Amino acid sequence: MTMNETNNIIRKKETPSKYKYTQNRELSWLKFNQRVLREAADETVPLLEKVKFISIFTSNLDEFYMIRCGSLYDISLVDKKLRDNKTGLTAKEQLNLIYEKTAPLYKEKDEIYSKILAKLREYRIIRHSFDELDSLKRKYITQYFYENVSPLLSPQIIDLRHPFPHMINKKLYIYSILENENTRCMGLIPIPKQLPAYVMFPGTHEYILMEELIYAFAEKIFSNYTVKYSTITAVTRNADVNLQNSPIDEDEDYRHYMKNILKKRNRLAPIRLEFYKYYNHKYNKNLRRKLDLHKNQVFVTNTPINMDYTYDLIDSLPQQIKEELTFPEFKSQKSPNLNTKKSVFKQLDKKDVLLFYPYESMNTFLGFLKEAANDDDVTSIKITLYRVARSSHVIKYLLEAIENEKDVTVLIELRARFDEKNNIYNAELLEEAGCQIIYGFENYKVHSKICVVTRKSKNKITHYTQIGTGNYNEKTAKLYTDYAYLTSNQTIGEDAIRFFKNMALSNLNGTYDKLLVAPTSLRNNIIKYIDEEIKKSENNMENGIIMKMNSLTDRKIINKLVEASQKGVKITMIIRGICCIIPGLPGKTDNIEVRSIVGRYLEHSRIYIFGKGSDRKIYISSADIMTRNTAKRVEVACPIEDFDIRKRILEDIEAMLKDDIKGRRINKKGDYEYIKEQKQFSSQDFFQKRAIKEIKEYNTYEENKSIFRRIIDYIQQLF
Repeated sequence: MTMNETNNIIRKKETPSKYKYTQNRELSWLKFNQRVLREAADETVPLLEKVKFISIFTSNLDEFYMIRCGSLYDISLVDKKLRDNKTGLTAKEQLNLIYEKTAPLYKEKDEIYSKILAKLREYRIIRHSFDELDSLKRKYITQYFYENVSPLLSPQIIDLRHPFPHMINKKLYIYSILENENTRCMGLIPIPKQLPAYVMFPGTHEYILMEELIYAFAEKIFSNYTVKYSTITAVTRNADVNLQNSPIDEDEDYRHYMKNILKKRNRLAPIRLEFYKYYNHKYNKNLRRKLDLHKNQVFVTNTPINMDYTYDLIDSLPQQIKEELTFPEFKSQKSPNLNTKKSVFKQLDKKDVLLFYPYESMNTFLGFLKEAANDDDVTSIKITLYRVARSSHVIKYLLEAIENEKDVTVLIELRARFDEKNNIYNAELLEEAGCQIIYGFENYKVHSKICVVTRKSKNKITHYTQIGTGNYNEKTAKLYTDYAYLTSNQTIGEDAIRFFKNMALSNLNGTYDKLLVAPTSLRNNIIKYIDEEIKKSENNMENGIIMKMNSLTDRKIINKLVEASQKGVKITMIIRGICCIIPGLPGKTDNIEVRSIVGRYLEHSRIYIFGKGSDRKIYISSADIMTRNTAKRVEVACPIEDFDIRKRILEDIEAMLKDDIKGRRINKKGDYEYIKEQKQFSSQDFFQKRAIKEIKEYNTYEENKSIFRRIIDYIQQLF
């Protein structure tokens, strides 16, 4: 049954009008990931960057299966009648459609990857299979295998006396069918993590993947058997650990509880089975049955199952090749709005500052945090941490602040998916140093990005607040587009202090003067602001809504946006990923336009603009318009009231909407289509060039100012 056929059946079962303007979130996400994949086929993308996009597509799909398919699998077991509120599909129906739509993506990926490999050969960057090696390379790699690989292998057979083992989530295995005189059995060779992902042949850019090397020696490893068949495989397991169904004992430490929960992740139910290159249905069905998987959950790929090695491989290549086959180097620039040689606090007393990562460096914020840690007048630092870098300067400066006897409070979210271990480690480190640690709420993740520094000087207390759209993570700040807003606005500062007090007291119902905070006031206020634009339209007043986010799934806000569209409100949205609304439908969403940008950097900033002219409301936020953000997480949205910063944000939005190179438009079918405006404008390229231009102009201005001062000093000396 095709997707369209299934949708038609569901639409007949349910009220037809209910789903006319929405699409399923999971299928929308698959369309987005296909967009990522197609960047690897874009001729404007350098060759090695294409390989990175293949890797990103693969890791995206891995996480999607572990989390989203895992969650749907759980729902399919406990509530078979529960239906998606965008399409009316049950969990099982969604899963079947996901499997159906995934299969062509594997085929497309293989085709693109094959073309990339062929072009890389022109640069002597060659991925070999064992069979195609010449005698010299075969001799080298055989010796390498016996000296470095074989001693670390732990092969095992599966028969009546040896039960089927637990296959670890996403771990690579060599799977074999073995025979001897009396029996036939299965063999498994787990590929140890201690081994490198690939082996480079000396003096070349040619390599062989570790799984292909071990595969080539399967007959030698199972020497007392005849190897009838071998392949390379990996199982993907449900990694969506349900914390709500895992109660905490009264006397149990929360960190210890989280450590135990994480152990469960690798042992949850299988959700997908992948085979690399070598596939035989007759022999592979035994493995599939052992894992209790349906045949539509099995995928065969000619692209390596694990593509994480891509970045190490690229780093190992000569600089000349890297420069030729990757994006031109770009280093995040200093902000022209803050002089790093002067006190950040004194500068913020005069004006607010907006940083735009990765075009501007996160070092500016780190300078703010470092100054706070060492300033005698600073009394306290309070910050939320969701994801931080492995070697984090943020953690370093917080520890410095504690050493300098500042009152440091950190709200750290231990449930930041796949960053749990890192966050547990940092929580322990900070707490041991004397930091007050807050872990948030049992049923609500804290996803807010907020930091407030309090100074007391001359008996005057001043709050300096940073609110952002992205994490306090030096690594992602070079890869994700995000805003970081720094202000000495005391009302915002008092809101920030109130926020941390409420978090410490587990109070979700706190009130704030300027900040919008989910799950209590964010969604309601967004709906209120949309209603205001509806009233303006009804009264023939200037109106409009612009939203930029990663994903749109919140049904209540979707319905309100549709209502606004029907009342004539012009709505423009820039949505990177999941988009559950279908724009351009006559009488429903014909006043809604949705665009998407996928490029060198991951679009991550959230911006919400209501109205036009001087009275328009502009917010930046940590929250997407997803139910999980608006109703199930603690999120913060901050109003932007500074004239210059408002102007800059509007200019940025205008540039994004001009993008016809990396920008796409979502059509009436919910699919991405090219924007045919012939502007040949890339917003990310524009922001890079602007950042370089502005810091050059700033440096020239400072130099001229310095020269002018020296001239004045010289003249004064003469007289």
